[in-house]
Amino acid sequence: MGHSHGHGHGHSHDHHHTGNKKALMWAFILIASFMIVEVIGGVWTNSLALLSDAGHMLSDAAALGLSFLAIKIGEKKATNSKTFGYKRFEIIAASINGITLLLISLYIFYEAYSRILEPPAVQSMGMLVISSIGLLVNIAAAFILMSGDKDHNLNVRSAFLHVLGDLLGSVGAITAALLIYFFGWGIADPIASLMVAVLILISGWRVVKESFHILMEGTPSHLNPEDIRKKLLGLAHVKDVHDLHIWTITSGFPSLSCHLVIEHDGGHDAVLHAAQSVLHDEYGIEHSTIQVEGERKGCPGQNESCN
Repeated sequence: MGHSHGHGHGHSHDHHHTGNKKALMWAFILIASFMIVEVIGGVWTNSLALLSDAGHMLSDAAALGLSFLAIKIGEKKATNSKTFGYKRFEIIAASINGITLLLISLYIFYEAYSRILEPPAVQSMGMLVISSIGLLVNIAAAFILMSGDKDHNLNVRSAFLHVLGDLLGSVGAITAALLIYFFGWGIADPIASLMVAVLILISGWRVVKESFHILMEGTPSHLNPEDIRKKLLGLAHVKDVHDLHIWTITSGFPSLSCHLVIEHDGGHDAVLHAAQSVLHDEYGIEHSTIQVEGERKGCPGQNESCN
């Protein structure tokens, strides 16, 4: 009887972390630089579409800064009190960004409702110029973040969704400005804001849902516990698999622990090696902790049973 664990987290993870840091840093500089212009422009033109875009850009700068800080903190080495290190802070940052997206969308809904009842005068030409510049800035920031690991890193993805929502906000502001300028449709301003708010709400909810799933140590969506159990049971000398737990430490870092019951003449080391090879090669799980138990003596826990 015994246990062992394997982990590799390797060069690809380090490479992604370096790329993510650079992408977040440059996107933060770009967004933060234009944020002041957008806020002033929103107040000057009296446009809700532009003000909501400006408010979202303000949150973008905070989100990008928080995401960058999260990765820096996540690089800190493990300690006796934080045996997994600080990698989970990236997920905490992602959840904060997601909640921020939800709050922003609710505020835009509230403001848009007031303006639909009483549409204010809007300086459409100034609104058009500023929102067009904002669109270019957000496109540039989105391309920068696409160079990071946005498909697998929840923290980078939440920051990308912030920028994408802001990009859509710029498109909505441009559209509203054109409708106001050519047709005098003042109501186009709050309507454009509502459309963007819906998109922001959906994006925010997805990020919050996924980050909370990770924080609750839920099973990664791409892994099926029953499939893994059957695969381990198919190994030579393995009679039973129990106490199987699969969770995510941070984006791209799935972990697994389980107990394997083997035949009395089964080779402990051979079974352990075979199990870890299957988990790594077929499921991409590099960090696994496996306790191997003899069939005759059972689990060496208190009361002769496993938790």
